[in-house]
Amino acid sequence: MDELWVVRAGTVPYRRAWAWQRALVERRAADAIPDTVLLLEHPHVYTIGKRGSDADVLADPAWLTANGAEVVRSDRGGQVTYHGPGQLVGYPITRLDPSPDIWRFVGRVEQALVEVAAAFGLEARGERGDLTGVWVGEAKLGAIGMRVSRGVTSHGFALNCATDLAYFNAIVPCGMPDKAACSLSSLLGRQVPVAEALPVAERRLAERLERTPIPVDPATLDLPAEDYDPETVHA
Repeated sequence: MDELWVVRAGTVPYRRAWAWQRALVERRAADAIPDTVLLLEHPHVYTIGKRGSDADVLADPAWLTANGAEVVRSDRGGQVTYHGPGQLVGYPITRLDPSPDIWRFVGRVEQALVEVAAAFGLEARGERGDLTGVWVGEAKLGAIGMRVSRGVTSHGFALNCATDLAYFNAIVPCGMPDKAACSLSSLLGRQVPVAEALPVAERRLAERLERTPIPVDPATLDLPAEDYDPETVHA
């Protein structure tokens, strides 16, 4: 099987990781690197996707500042979501087939996350349309929002491991005020840190993408040291 470079990047600010993705997309489109996935955590940030609305951010600037959170407009699909400590974020930089089927790719990522939940004894399912993501019962465990440029994917998924779910109260997550978020920790009644879920997610994602995972140190990739600077709504 072809390689999947797996980059365990630790905690990375959202706009820095966005700059990394843009650089890697260019390299992947030029066939300078194989398919690559960034696995990381973000400091507190709310991101507004292409279908999102400012009105779905309920918190005022003072609350955001006091809680160390920012709001960033993103070019990914989807609406508004939260990223923060205790959440495993994955950004697959993957070149699709010449006739790309993004929903087929999303389905593979979704199934990998369903299998991560199963590895922890949980019965999860994937959904489509406005409910796209991974659900346990009526609560959302994992969000998915992607972009395709030059036939290469970017952005990706967020799996709640030991996430502080109270941060979701500051937004209308994915435009659905009646839907709750859950985490591996809340469902299992114990702390499940990102470090525990990460190797499982890494393995399941590689299997679903039919790639051989190859660990790569981010320091060897000459990634941008500067943040990508889209419109920042609040800081």
